[in-house]
Amino acid sequence: MLKYQNILIAVDGSREAEWAFHKAIDIAKRNDSKLSIINVIDTRSFASVEAYDRTISQRANDFAQKLLDGYEDLALKNGVLEVDKIIDYGSPKSIIPKKAVKKTGADLIACGATGLNAVERFIIGSVSEAIVRHAPCDVLVVRTETLPDDFEPVVATEEFMNENK
Repeated sequence: MLKYQNILIAVDGSREAEWAFHKAIDIAKRNDSKLSIINVIDTRSFASVEAYDRTISQRANDFAQKLLDGYEDLALKNGVLEVDKIIDYGSPKSIIPKKAVKKTGADLIACGATGLNAVERFIIGSVSEAIVRHAPCDVLVVRTETLPDDFEPVVATEEFMNENK
């Protein structure tokens, strides 16, 4: 029987990413896998803004750290035995399927079908699409159409998002 040993889950703070995260927890528990949680800070999106606001990169890093801490706690409380957190910088489309897979030894990447950046998705394609195209391992793209109406995020809550703007 095939067992995944290292699962990489990409999160961005969206409700959809948290739904994918819950599915990744279930897979990690069934396979007794290590779960690596990654948030890639897309430096291209705030490079021009940083000329006006020097604190933006620190705020992005603080947001990512709090987000990953919340997801780590959730995974551990739900029975995942080994959790790793990764914050990286650059384009999520290249970092997740290439650099992060090598770094973690991932044999499965999980991600939501959609995330926070709808404008970029419309113009140049989604991060999940890039992961599927370039990943050297299996990819689970969690369809957000299956997200139950009663699903309530635990980590990526409205309060959390508003607090970290």
